[in-house]
Amino acid sequence: MPRTALLVSTALLAALMPLSAARAADDPAPTPVDRFEGEVPFASQPAEGIFTWGGDSDDPPTLRFADRADAPEGAKVLSGTYDISGYGGFTHDFAATEPAHDWSAHKGIRFWWDGQDNGKKTAFEIKDGGTDGEASELWTTSFTDDFSGWKQIEIPFTDFVYRTDYQPVGGIDHVLGLTRMWGYAVTLPVGVKGQFAMDDVELYGKADQALRASVTTDAAVYPVKAGGTASVRVTVATTGSAPIDDPVTVTYETAGGTAESGKDYKAVSGTLTFPAGTASGATRTIEVPTLKDRSAESAKTIPLKLTVTGARAPAETPQVVIDAHGLPYLDSRLPVKKRVADLLSRMSLAEKAGQMTQAERGAVGNGGDIAAYDLGSLLSGGGSTPTPNTAAAWAQMIDSFQLRAQATRFQIPLIYGVDAVHGHNNLAGATIMPHNIGIGATRDPRLAERTGAVTAAEVRATGIPWDFAPCLCVTRDERWGRSYESFGEDPALVKSMETVIQGLQGRADGRDLKDDDKVLATAKHFVGDGGTAYGSSTTGTYTIDQGVTTVTRQQLEAIHLAPYQTAVDRGIGTVMPSYSSLDIVGDGLGPVKMHARADMINGVLKDRMGFKGFVISDWNAIDQLPGDYPSHVRTAVDAGVDMMMVPYSYQDFTSTLIDEVNAGRVSEQRVDDAVSRILTQKFRLGLFEHPYADTSGASEIGSAGHRAVARQAAAESQVLLKNSSGVLPLKKSQKVYVAGSNADDLGNQTGGWTITWQGASGTHTTGTTILQGMKNAGGDVTYSKDASAPTSGYDVGVVVVGETPYAEGVGDVGNGNDLVLSAADQAAVDKVCAAMKCAVLIVSGRPQLIGDRLGEIDALVASWLPGTEGDGVADVLYGRKAFTGQLPVTWPRSEAQLPINVGDASYDPQYPYGWGLTTLTRAPQGGEATLKALGVAAGAAERAGADSAGRKLVTKARLLVQAKAGQSITAAVSKPFADADHLLLTGRYAAAVEKLTEAYRAA
Repeated sequence: MPRTALLVSTALLAALMPLSAARAADDPAPTPVDRFEGEVPFASQPAEGIFTWGGDSDDPPTLRFADRADAPEGAKVLSGTYDISGYGGFTHDFAATEPAHDWSAHKGIRFWWDGQDNGKKTAFEIKDGGTDGEASELWTTSFTDDFSGWKQIEIPFTDFVYRTDYQPVGGIDHVLGLTRMWGYAVTLPVGVKGQFAMDDVELYGKADQALRASVTTDAAVYPVKAGGTASVRVTVATTGSAPIDDPVTVTYETAGGTAESGKDYKAVSGTLTFPAGTASGATRTIEVPTLKDRSAESAKTIPLKLTVTGARAPAETPQVVIDAHGLPYLDSRLPVKKRVADLLSRMSLAEKAGQMTQAERGAVGNGGDIAAYDLGSLLSGGGSTPTPNTAAAWAQMIDSFQLRAQATRFQIPLIYGVDAVHGHNNLAGATIMPHNIGIGATRDPRLAERTGAVTAAEVRATGIPWDFAPCLCVTRDERWGRSYESFGEDPALVKSMETVIQGLQGRADGRDLKDDDKVLATAKHFVGDGGTAYGSSTTGTYTIDQGVTTVTRQQLEAIHLAPYQTAVDRGIGTVMPSYSSLDIVGDGLGPVKMHARADMINGVLKDRMGFKGFVISDWNAIDQLPGDYPSHVRTAVDAGVDMMMVPYSYQDFTSTLIDEVNAGRVSEQRVDDAVSRILTQKFRLGLFEHPYADTSGASEIGSAGHRAVARQAAAESQVLLKNSSGVLPLKKSQKVYVAGSNADDLGNQTGGWTITWQGASGTHTTGTTILQGMKNAGGDVTYSKDASAPTSGYDVGVVVVGETPYAEGVGDVGNGNDLVLSAADQAAVDKVCAAMKCAVLIVSGRPQLIGDRLGEIDALVASWLPGTEGDGVADVLYGRKAFTGQLPVTWPRSEAQLPINVGDASYDPQYPYGWGLTTLTRAPQGGEATLKALGVAAGAAERAGADSAGRKLVTKARLLVQAKAGQSITAAVSKPFADADHLLLTGRYAAAVEKLTEAYRAA
């Protein structure tokens, strides 16, 4: 029956509709949201309208507006079919260009649903606050399809709960305000092929004060020293900030908990009253006095029970916590080893399991599970940020989580971790360094250390003590989507850049970790992640990432393991195993996932290398192990993984680990070893004494001083591959035509792992593009992205091309990516270079195949991913600084050559490893005679241990060879040239000059 017929009379309406749907006399008229008569279009996300979505191409449902004679309202209904294996549904987003909708006057939302009686739950979600429908809080509930035919589903707004498993922007304020609503979404059942019909979405009923008004406390946990008084601030607030209409009372009493009334605290009870007319935001205070206790005790809790009338009660009972006191582990004067032993001896198995568990911040909601599961660690995955994404919000968020840990028996602080892989890259406005591939190109260990120090200072200033960096992968195939996370293809180069560890952590003995500008570092991914074979990955559509590394034991030691011994010697605090599998030729095991290789984690890393820190798994990595979940846990723990990154399955992990220990399948001795390692780092970081954020350094985040370091790194990372007729450096007097997709795109310039996991094109943080840097340098610049503007009248062109952002296996070649410039970039290069002298800059995470255009290009620069400071690139373009960068990886002629690396028996690249022209410095003269003299001097420097002098001598020899070879780089030149750079990095300066002499003769 059409709804218009139902509205003929109130009596008829009451007779035909359920009592819950009958309209009370003082209720406002229902407010339509969707009638589905065609007034709202189907659209593509995130445009205004109705759009579908799903986990894969088959999951989105099909939708149509169907004519139905039995439509509850009007003539049409929204109808659809679905067959979902992952997840799928549809959304109606309201217009982002119009004001948000105000639903606060109503009791709830209702709609008609054509039941199929399938017994399945259907999720219904509303979008609250934020800037638009795709940047709002998600609140959800569900209904069960256990009926046939049309039924009106009524959902009071009080039934909606905040989603803790997923929020598109990390949450706004966790309060369902209802004054800025952006739409709704329906998630359809999984695993059943079905159809549905829906009609007449509307708001109903009158909002009662219990919905509009809420009572909150200023915290969930109130730690206080024994003998002190806790002050609990109770606030009443209303949607829209209007005064309350009716009185609100809050009756309180201390009851329950682990503290004893009369012995540990004085019991309190009473009633607070907020009279009608009280302003929103009014506050009262309840004081809970505790009693002085000289005996040594663990922390004790005092729940403060609140009973509220006239408003919504707090979501949870606040707890006063009497701090632990007098126990040896709390004494900062004791050696860390003794503090660890004392604390470990007091902990239960459940508390130990909690310390071995790391959850994602988005999974724990308001943080109640931190104490419930004694969690030891939280992390922010890539792009998992607070809202707003500011330094202050980060510190506030992490402090709120640390506060939750204070409600545990021993008040063991959390250790919070992030992937700050090239600066504090999750934080908008932070200083973003070049990615590691560019740092490797600088060949400047002191600069690498400075970049680490800036990163550590900015990370720690937001309350984060732990960084999942540096990546010590030795990249051996540029088709790998993580190539740019590596310092280079030569383990000697990677080892030389590990000064970054001291920048992050300070001195190797760990004495600086407690400082407010240092963080615990992580060497990753142990071991062989950069050596996976193309086509060996079994992860989704990845082609090489997370695949299999097949090596002899000698290759494993020389290439992939070598950087880890250096890291251990430098005092690295944590190590993360790789997703990849290791297949050691001849060991008879075949490919084995690294998280299961006890021989490598326990045997090599911990026993042989002497690593004393703890091992943290990668994101859900144990789920890739064979067998059932208990075997995943058992295998990884026994292999030597001390803490599991189980972002959304932390409850399953802790319970499974406890079961495995109780069943005798995992020894408690192994658990004690893991927990001891974790606690040791927490004590070294000073977290027990200072668990909360020290934001004294926050003003330096993104500061001029920090950006100066990033600018220097960007400048030194630029590798000049070709420079015919001295096109570079540019002169300020020249008229310069700038083109290309990456000239004025900060997102492309910073790459993946910037603000979000995959990164994104466009402007999403604070920085300077290469184009703006050129303008800042005083250049006479005209910009045309696609080179469509007229090209006549210019002295020189600069075309900035390359890749768009990606991360991990998403960037693998063959997974929607290749090593060839886009058609638009190729066209820009062709047009500009045909019209004038030109320099081409390639902004990318790996070499691009450019050989077919080298003839038309006068100057070629490998710019890598230079970060936020485009001024640094301009510094070398305009000659403020010399080009000094050298290739950290071999630049191939074709994809067919891959993998190609220094030391290969067959080696004929476009440009060899170590290649890098310079400006502002002339190459030495004198040919072989000069090389002979340089060799003699290099030998003397080597014997004297004069490393700086030795490197300078080899550099002179390299420049001499490059000057003679020009662009005629044959295999006979390339192989000894690349070998020379490896010898230089290993301190064999005389041998390096000998190899360069060989290359000179072949040129």
